Amino acid sequence: MANTHPFLQDGRVFAHNGVVQGIPQLETRLAHLGAIGLVHGDTDSERIFALITAETRRNDADVTAGLIAAVDWIATHLPVYALNLVLASASDLWALRYPATNELYVLDRPAGGTGTTRGLDAASSRIRARSEHLSIRRSLIIASEPMDADPGWRLLDPGELLHVTADLTARSSTPFPPVPAHPLGLSDLDVHSAASQQRGIPTIG
Repeated sequence: MANTHPFLQDGRVFAHNGVVQGIPQLETRLAHLGAIGLVHGDTDSERIFALITAETRRNDADVTAGLIAAVDWIATHLPVYALNLVLASASDLWALRYPATNELYVLDRPAGGTGTTRGLDAASSRIRARSEHLSIRRSLIIASEPMDADPGWRLLDPGELLHVTADLTARSSTPFPPVPAHPLGLSDLDVHSAASQQRGIPTIG
């Protein structure tokens, strides 16, 4: 569905929590790269994903290189409040917290959870995840807030890009400047965008 997470392009799914302005400039960039046809809705999220997809194509399907190129272009040219994202293919996952504005956590969870034999059943006041399959499988969970009392939850560093491969090997890098060239504060956002960034209200764009 248009305007709804997760977005799907080139066999990869994508979700974004944050706000990026300068949409006309971003659309010009997408048109230049021949990727404006990837956009079917009106959110900044889908356009960010389209840029990542276009840059991935330009980098011979290297998703890490494409993601870094896209985010670097956005951080250099567009006003950015937050650009937290999760991108997944059939085998790999990428998660980014950028810059320090919003939080993003990772949990390396053993099969069954910490000291239990149950599957995954984790919840915060806003979100919940359940899976009986994870009673016998190790997993990595990415979330905007800790979803249970497990002490293993780790807050990603500002600017940290986490790449998780099919065997759950996780590698971190910090390929971006600590602060984007045109940072935004909450007071710079319109009412709808500002409300979407408050804890307890789901982000839709």
